[in-house]
Amino acid sequence: MKFLTITAGCVLTAFTCLFLSRKLIHLYQLENYQLPGFFKSVRRSLKRTLLIHLLLVLAAAVLSWAGVPVLVCVLLQAAGSFAYYKAVEGQKEKKPFHCTERVKRFGLVHLGVGLIVAAAACCLGIPVFIVPGVEILLFALSAAAAVPIEKQIAGQFVNDAKRRLAEIPELRVIGITGSYGKTSTKFILQTILSTRWKVLATPGSFNTTMGVTRVIREMLTPGYDIFIAEMGARHIGDIRELCDLVHPEIGMITAVGPQHLDTFGTVEQVARAKYELIEGLPRDGMAFFADDGGLCRQLYEKCPLEHKFLSDGVLEAGRVRVGPKGTAFVLRDRETGEEAACQTRLLGEHAISNILLSAAVARKLGMTLEEIARGISQCRPVEHRLQLLTYGNGITVIDDAFNSNPAGARAAARVLGQFEGRRIIVTPGMVELGEKEHEYNVEFGRQIAENADIAILVGSYNAKSITEGILESGRFDRGNLHYANQLSDATELLQRLLQAGDVVLYENDLPDNYS
Repeated sequence: MKFLTITAGCVLTAFTCLFLSRKLIHLYQLENYQLPGFFKSVRRSLKRTLLIHLLLVLAAAVLSWAGVPVLVCVLLQAAGSFAYYKAVEGQKEKKPFHCTERVKRFGLVHLGVGLIVAAAACCLGIPVFIVPGVEILLFALSAAAAVPIEKQIAGQFVNDAKRRLAEIPELRVIGITGSYGKTSTKFILQTILSTRWKVLATPGSFNTTMGVTRVIREMLTPGYDIFIAEMGARHIGDIRELCDLVHPEIGMITAVGPQHLDTFGTVEQVARAKYELIEGLPRDGMAFFADDGGLCRQLYEKCPLEHKFLSDGVLEAGRVRVGPKGTAFVLRDRETGEEAACQTRLLGEHAISNILLSAAVARKLGMTLEEIARGISQCRPVEHRLQLLTYGNGITVIDDAFNSNPAGARAAARVLGQFEGRRIIVTPGMVELGEKEHEYNVEFGRQIAENADIAILVGSYNAKSITEGILESGRFDRGNLHYANQLSDATELLQRLLQAGDVVLYENDLPDNYS
């Protein structure tokens, strides 16, 4: 009987820990299953992620001290953890949790680790209801134990993707990377090239090795002429791994700047990571670089390939006009002098840069300016990336809520400044900028002061830094500076402030591991 009681207690404790890990697993997923980033996310949200563990342990300890049998305490713990699990499941998440096959495998490993630790506690005479209090350690052990399993499974998927690519030898592969702009550039390029060829691009932000592998295995067929692979990186070697998978013959770098500094450390390390794409090209490949006058241009000068191009060295955009209907400009071939009028719904100076980079690739692949201009006219903003939306009473919304960065935020502020009417910005500021995060957000505040009439700062994470920058100018009316705890509060405040003809910029929306 005692053996059954102990066994039941261990099993219940293992399930308690699994239910409590729901929020932790989501953070782990958001950090691409990387433990260093996961622990940083946990530190940012200790109250939301670990408080419930301690409360359940404390409650069980009090009940046990009052004479309640240990098994009953453990059963009540399990019930509490399940209620917590259901509550978390019902919460709205900005990037939804996906119960993938990997997550299911992790859950099984976690259950096993929980059982072992619970059994060890019983052998040592430690009350089993104490175990959920060290759930974060159980989680780390489970993650470490799952690594060999995941590596083996990932290797099988990658090898299958490589085989599928080898079966389409005539396929042209284009790799795109950059600190920012790569997703927008990918879709611009796909739209332009699709006026002549059948083109597959990785959807959304599928830019990791396993994400690209999945696209190849599930979507790539022999009917495609061109495959465009977006290549993201949070660590040195990530892009090299992607190049080894798809073997691009054309490489594009959209920008090099302060992004993911929490993992890279310095912008120079970011440049090193992005240059892995160029190193992965064949000797007769083509390399295209956005001309930022900085690190991106330095990479162009460093590139040893014969066929290397700066975006505005092939084509240039002139007579640029931005308005509520988008952007109009004239595209000119620098070599032949040919011109073509272009109109697009895309906004911002970096949109022009992305278009020029894509158009340069199309031009070198043999497309005419007329074909390129037709493709440009069909380009649509990527959701939450300077997406232009219009509503009644002449109200315009510029949705730029996806992962803001210093260059993108500056460009978005300038776009807002080009509109007529009252200009309102709603923002929580920028994250993942390492030691310079305060400095960049202060500068962002200065840009807000120059281009906006009203500012609504969301949350407390960067509010102090942005406020400092806004008030430095001395030109911004402090009465037009507002604060909101979360986005829903900001939206309610905005509804009260809005007037006919207003222009609203939503700049960034912090992900779940920051909000």
